[in-house]
Amino acid sequence: QKQFVESGGGSVQPGGSLRLSCETAGFIFSDYDMGWTRQPPERPLEWVAYINSGGSSTVYTDSVKGRFTISRDDAKNMLFLQMNNLKPDDTAVYYCGPKGSSWRGQGTQVTVAL
Repeated sequence: QKQFVESGGGSVQPGGSLRLSCETAGFIFSDYDMGWTRQPPERPLEWVAYINSGGSSTVYTDSVKGRFTISRDDAKNMLFLQMNNLKPDDTAVYYCGPKGSSWRGQGTQVTVAL
């Protein structure tokens, strides 16, 4: 059974930082391109960042370029998202999963507000 457990969310002020983690199980993590998606309040799911199998290539949506960094640890089957200089528009539930797949966990809430 495929499992995704996102953690690390919370409430921060604009300009703050958070590091999201995703523990996975039930599939060969190292074989998959992985990514983070997010769902802001009352808006559709949107992709945030992807990292290829092996970790040599990353892609970011324009709104997070230069602020977010995606990484992976294949030995631990984990995916990470370092988020710096957070903005109110980053408020969303964040999910991890294989690129192009609907597989994901329960998500972790990130709230950026004064």
